[in-house]
Amino acid sequence: MAELKEARVPDIGSHGGVPVIEVLVKPGDTVAKDQGLVTLESDKATMEVPSPFAGVVKEMKATLGDELSEGSLVAIIEVSDAAAAPAPAPASAPTPARAEPASPKQEVPAAETGAKVEPVDVPAQADALTSARPEPPPHASGAGLPPVRFDADAVMPDKVPYASPSVRLYARELGVDLAQVRGSADKGRITREDVQAFVKGALSGGASAGVATGGGVGGLNLLPWPKVDFSKFGEIEAKPLTRIQKISGANLSRNWAMIPHVTQFDRADITTLEALRVQLNEENAKAIAAGKAGKVTMLAFLIKACVAALQKFPTFNASLDGEQLVLKKYVHVGFAADTPNGLVVPVLRDADKKGVMEIAREMGELAALARDGKLKPDQMQGGCFTISSLGGIGGTAFTPIINAPEVAILGVSKSEMAPVWNGKEFEPKLMLPLSLSYDHRVIDGALAARFTSFLADVLGDMRRALL
Repeated sequence: MAELKEARVPDIGSHGGVPVIEVLVKPGDTVAKDQGLVTLESDKATMEVPSPFAGVVKEMKATLGDELSEGSLVAIIEVSDAAAAPAPAPASAPTPARAEPASPKQEVPAAETGAKVEPVDVPAQADALTSARPEPPPHASGAGLPPVRFDADAVMPDKVPYASPSVRLYARELGVDLAQVRGSADKGRITREDVQAFVKGALSGGASAGVATGGGVGGLNLLPWPKVDFSKFGEIEAKPLTRIQKISGANLSRNWAMIPHVTQFDRADITTLEALRVQLNEENAKAIAAGKAGKVTMLAFLIKACVAALQKFPTFNASLDGEQLVLKKYVHVGFAADTPNGLVVPVLRDADKKGVMEIAREMGELAALARDGKLKPDQMQGGCFTISSLGGIGGTAFTPIINAPEVAILGVSKSEMAPVWNGKEFEPKLMLPLSLSYDHRVIDGALAARFTSFLADVLGDMRRALL
C-alpha cells in the first residue's frame, strides 16, 4: 500500500534561508533514495537536497528562488511498502567494521589500472563538515591499488568551476570541460543552459572552445554589448543579416580574438607581369569568348607566385594543432570571391600542379558558382593559404583576418603607377600593394618579411617561379 511522505531539508549548516537555484524533478517523476530534488546555493557551497526515500513525486513544494532552511518542506513523495521497507540483512553477513570516512574521489588514470574509470567530480566548495572530514588511513583504500594522483591546487575553491552537482553530471555526460565554460548566473555559476550554449557553439564553429554566453563577451571578460534603442534618434530600418554574414561573422570574430595577428606590408613591381597578362588575353581572345579558356587576371598570377613562396617557406603552408605544427605537402589556395550575399572563399586545389591558364579557368568556374550560390561545401574546405584581392575596387593597404586554421593570408590592394628609383633615375612602375597577415605564434617578423620580399621578386619576374 502506498503512503505519502514529506521530503524536507536536512541539516545544511546554515541558519538563514538558502535560495533554490535549480529544481531537479517534477510531479510524476520516479526518484530513487538519495536522488537530488532541488539544488540550494549558500555562501559556502552549492548542495542538493536528496530524497530520503524512493518513490513517485506527487507534489513539489519548493520552487525556483524560494529560500529554504532546515526542516523546510521540499516535496510530497508517494512511497510504496516495498520501497519503504528496509531490505533484510543477510543472515551470514559478518559484523561490519567501523566505517572509515571516504576521501574525495579522483580519476585513476586508465594506464595505471588497465581499466576504464569514469571521472568523479570534487565539489567546487565544501561545507564546514565536509572540509573537516579526516582523510582515510592508508589501509582503507585496500591493498594492491596504485597511488591516486591528487592535485591539491586544482581543487581549491577559486580554481574549480562553480556549478551544481547536477550541472557537473550533465557536463560530464556531454564530455564538456567545465573549466572552459563561463557561467552566466549569479557569482559566475555555470548553469545547464551555459553548458548547452558551449556545446552548440563548439558544434557550429561559431564559438571557440572555452567561450560560452554570459559573463563577458567572447570569454574575454569584456563589457556586454550595448543595448540601444536607435529609433529614439531618428528613422531606422532593421535588415536581417544574410546567412553568409552570420557564418562568416562568427568565424571572423573567433579568428581575430584568438589569433595574434601581425601584418607585413610590401609592394611588388608588376609592370612586366601586367604586360604579359594583357598579351595572353589578346592571344586567347577567341578561346575566352568561346568559353574554352578563362580570362587571365592578376589574381591567377598571384596564386602561382604564392605557390612558389609557400614551397620556399613551408611554415606558411601549415596549421597549428595544439602544440604541433602540421606541415602540408599539398598546396590548396583559397581566394575571396565577392557575391551579392557577401564574401565566400572557394578553394583551388593542387595549385602547385597547374599552370596560370588552368588556374585562370578554374578560378572563373569557382567564382561563377560562388555568385550563383552553388558552391559545394568541399569546394570551400581544405585551404592552406588565402588571398583576398581588392585590386578591382581600390585602397592602398588593409589588414586581412587570417582564415583559421591557416596561419597566414595575403591581402592585395589596387595597383598604381609610382616613381621608382633605379639607382640613377626615377622610372614609372606599376606597383602592387601587398598586405600579409600572419599568426605570430608560428611566424616571426623576419620570416614574414622574407616571404613578402620573395613574393615581390617572383611577381617582378615570373621566371623565378620555375626555380
